[in-house]
Amino acid sequence: MAVPKRKVSKMKQRSRRAANRRDALQLRVDKKTGNRHLGHCVDPKTGLYRGRQVLSVSVKG
Repeated sequence: MAVPKRKVSKMKQRSRRAANRRDALQLRVDKKTGNRHLGHCVDPKTGLYRGRQVLSVSVKG
């Protein structure tokens, strides 16, 4: 059975755990509308993807 030879320092342990930290979402801002959405995804408010209309968006009123 594998047993560590020495005690792992707090710095080593914390730096290892830091690699698993979740980063905040990287949202893109649409130049025309100013809406924020995920990159490489359709803008849910306008239905545009890379300047092309991909989804038909209905306006709820």
